[in-house]
Amino acid sequence: MRVKRLLFYGALSSLPLATTQLAHGQTVRPASPTDSTARVVAPADTAASKLLRPLLVDENDEPLPGVTVFNRRSSATVQTDAVGIAKLAAETGDVLELRASGSVVQEYTVAANRSLVIVLSTKHPAVERLKPVRLLNNLSTRPDLTAGSAQTIYYNDLQKLPVTSFQSALQGRVAGLTINQVPNFAVNQGIGQPGADGISVSLRGTDEALVIIDGIPRPLTVFDLEEIESVTVLKDALTTAMLGVKSSNGALVVTTRKGTPARPRISFTAQSASQQPLSLPKGLDAYNYALLNNEARRNDSQAPAYTDADLQAYQDGSDPLGHPNVDWRQQLLKKSSRLDRYTFSASGGNKFSTYFVSLEHLNQTGLVKESDINKYNTTNYFKSYSLRSNVELQLNSKLSGGVGLLGRIQNTNEPGFGTNSILFNLFNTPANAYPIYTEDGRYAGNQQYQTNMWGQAVGSGYQQNYKRDMLADFHLKRTLDEITPGLWVRAIGSYYATLSENLFRVKTFAVFQPTTYQQYGVNSDQTNFSSVAYQGRTDYLEAALGYDHTFGVHGISAVVLGNRNNSVTGSELPYTITGLSGRVAYNFREKYVLEGAFGLNGSNRYPEGGTTLYTLLPAVGVAWNMTREDFLQSQTWLSQLKLFGSFGLTANDNPGYFRYIQTYFDSPGAVFGTGAATNTSITEQPLASRNIRPEMARKLNLGVQAAVLNQHLGFRAEYYRMTFYDLLMQRGRNTAILGNTYPTVNLGRNLYDGWEFQLNWQQTVGDFSYYLTGNLSLQGTEVLYMDEVDRAYPWMQRTGQRIGQVFGYQAEGLFQSQDEINGAATLQGYVPQPGDIRYRDLNGDGIINQFDETRIGTAKPRIPVGTALGARWKGLDMSVLLQGVLNRRRYLQGPTEYAFLNGGFGQAFEQHLDRWTPDNPDASFPRLGLGAQVNNYAVSSYWMRPGNYARIKNLEIGYTLPLVISSRFRVQGLRVFASGTNLLTFSSIDRIDPESFNGSYPQQRSLNLGLNLQL
Repeated sequence: MRVKRLLFYGALSSLPLATTQLAHGQTVRPASPTDSTARVVAPADTAASKLLRPLLVDENDEPLPGVTVFNRRSSATVQTDAVGIAKLAAETGDVLELRASGSVVQEYTVAANRSLVIVLSTKHPAVERLKPVRLLNNLSTRPDLTAGSAQTIYYNDLQKLPVTSFQSALQGRVAGLTINQVPNFAVNQGIGQPGADGISVSLRGTDEALVIIDGIPRPLTVFDLEEIESVTVLKDALTTAMLGVKSSNGALVVTTRKGTPARPRISFTAQSASQQPLSLPKGLDAYNYALLNNEARRNDSQAPAYTDADLQAYQDGSDPLGHPNVDWRQQLLKKSSRLDRYTFSASGGNKFSTYFVSLEHLNQTGLVKESDINKYNTTNYFKSYSLRSNVELQLNSKLSGGVGLLGRIQNTNEPGFGTNSILFNLFNTPANAYPIYTEDGRYAGNQQYQTNMWGQAVGSGYQQNYKRDMLADFHLKRTLDEITPGLWVRAIGSYYATLSENLFRVKTFAVFQPTTYQQYGVNSDQTNFSSVAYQGRTDYLEAALGYDHTFGVHGISAVVLGNRNNSVTGSELPYTITGLSGRVAYNFREKYVLEGAFGLNGSNRYPEGGTTLYTLLPAVGVAWNMTREDFLQSQTWLSQLKLFGSFGLTANDNPGYFRYIQTYFDSPGAVFGTGAATNTSITEQPLASRNIRPEMARKLNLGVQAAVLNQHLGFRAEYYRMTFYDLLMQRGRNTAILGNTYPTVNLGRNLYDGWEFQLNWQQTVGDFSYYLTGNLSLQGTEVLYMDEVDRAYPWMQRTGQRIGQVFGYQAEGLFQSQDEINGAATLQGYVPQPGDIRYRDLNGDGIINQFDETRIGTAKPRIPVGTALGARWKGLDMSVLLQGVLNRRRYLQGPTEYAFLNGGFGQAFEQHLDRWTPDNPDASFPRLGLGAQVNNYAVSSYWMRPGNYARIKNLEIGYTLPLVISSRFRVQGLRVFASGTNLLTFSSIDRIDPESFNGSYPQQRSLNLGLNLQL
């Protein structure tokens, strides 16, 4: 008998739905609003078989072991095995109850077919508790049998966003995890630049969380999201203890997809998105620029630069060469760009082997325009090709193994002058600086502006970056049941290599004064050269011995392993972390859980024979599943109640590059001896830190998890307190007498504490189902000690303040008159004018100076929030993700906020029209001036503005074609969908993007259309 499966694809609901009888005896369980698939099986005949073999999977096609299948007619009961299959006797028309974690999550009416694939959603609290918690080192455990703090996001939610980094897809979905899209100036990238999402990850206020991919630390974040089964966020000391000296900042555990022992499944997804910049500062036109520039010069007691005739020419456009008015933003940038993504995957297998293979191509274009004058492409773009293959083998009844391979090629292109350099000039060049071309068609410029932005975009050649990644994982596992049941041994080996090369094909060009044709610069031939931007490789080895067994009412799981992680970057010497780690968990009747873990490791960046080479980091936790107590068994409204807590030590290995060795460098300075042409000076670097050790932390985590109201409402709350100590920093009481910088030593202490809340609601009414989830975090931080210099007044002290606190003057508005100035304290050495910012004299000495600096706010968000909702009605599904932060401040600065920088020749923007004048005393900006104004551009609360925002991060609407239509095309499922990312933002400052605003490449709004085909 041949059985055909028809798949429905969609971002569907988390709730169980009633079965639907279709024509010809077919039975389908409609998928829930978060399900990515629902299976329909077409029977080959109508004979009632006595044996039913349903396969139960989640929306990511992962098997669900431990689901109880109960036949109401016969009272037969069976649980799904390790691969999600249940075997029981049933007849056509029998009603099966599918029970998870003791609750009925779905009813299924048996049709004539005997081969069923039933999808249950992980958003249902009872089903979620069946999904294993992914721990470190490829370990996992049941959620109710761990005391650790972890939260998982699955494939179906991750792949909704058209992004290049998996971290971007986590934004707003996990309590305590703050994802900010910020420029990375270290590598000259903005947050919306093709191939660069510009991600900053903070877990519970700490620095970057460690990325673990398939059990191994990896420097990879750019991913084909369809490769990922799940991302688990490990938050507390218990879940991260086995990382040892890399455990302090938490971990993001990425598990890639594996095959299932079922018929081959082939999937093809095509997506095309239009991207528009969210916000770009809008510069003034030439007339308003000249008008305000004259005003600024008068305020600075200078003669105006523009006559009335000049202003008239700018206003009427009568002299475009001598009085240009160029909208450089329109000239240089496109209104939109494209992102196209194509993904092909295949999975399947049998009891001997399973496989998952995927191939992805991504093509993302940028905003910089190109020109047909070139035979090559000068615009910015990003292209990538990636291939993933995961094969799992059951070599015999005791020996299993697997191979995971990843190959990826990435290519970026941009103008020879550089995208971000062009944007920098765009935000610093006024509209009247120069025309685009001279009268005879050559690039225009002048003595002040000796280059041309259009020439930089299309006449400077181009540069490219080629990046190649190769990854190979191997593992073998042998059960040792012949020694004792539950004993096993495992070995893992992995190799990762990356290479990034820059190719430059650049040239220079001359510009000419439009009226005199004075030449500046030269036209050069194209210069070709290349360089290695960076290269690295990592090899990883692990050997583990484990034990899992249940003795009646006692359950125990234990593992001890040794590993070695060796990485090489560029020409540096290897950085190697070696050691042991382990975990043990005991439960009694699955009611009381006691768990412990440890890491004992260290790196090779410390002196040999030193006491800090290896660091022992233990952690312990307890959990109580209260709903398994007899006194709560009668409380039917309460489906789950779990109390859990943990305490332990963690560490952050931050030794630097052999910081304990005193180093010296040559430099062209003072000359020793008589041979001036052959001698150089020797410069001593900062003093060596001979006794440094890893930075440490003590972490406490307490939590409660519950499900009530017949599994409709799920709730989770956690309290954490983390004291970081032995933080590496330089002493604040440095002295110049030494002639050198003090060494970095372990002396800092910081405190992080807070609350996290997660709420889930789900319900079904007939054919309509919906869900709602929300998370909120209250994050507090404090600097406990930092060895700061002696402060004259308590308001100047950094100790006791929030981490990341900005210090500056407290602004008290703007001076409105000379009389007000005469009676106020003023900045030392500066004579203020009406319209200048007035500062508070905190010490009352009549002078504004460093003794009046105090805390003015922090950019670290105190309250990150996120909300997701979804619904389904028959074949139509919808989901929305909202994300934002509260109680945050942002410091506005730079060329897009300050007018007339660069000695008065910089740009001014539309917001500067609302500047202070005697006729506009309630202005948003102080009086205008030229250059970096000492008073008005001093660090102060005037420029520290509210940074709160809420954003519709993602909205997706999909439609799954009915079976009667898709079956005509001989496909198992066909879904079309449309989605939008960053659709709408509610911000305290509406003229700029709340995540990026300092003149970098802007964040993008994406409108996406896609199709998924299942074969």
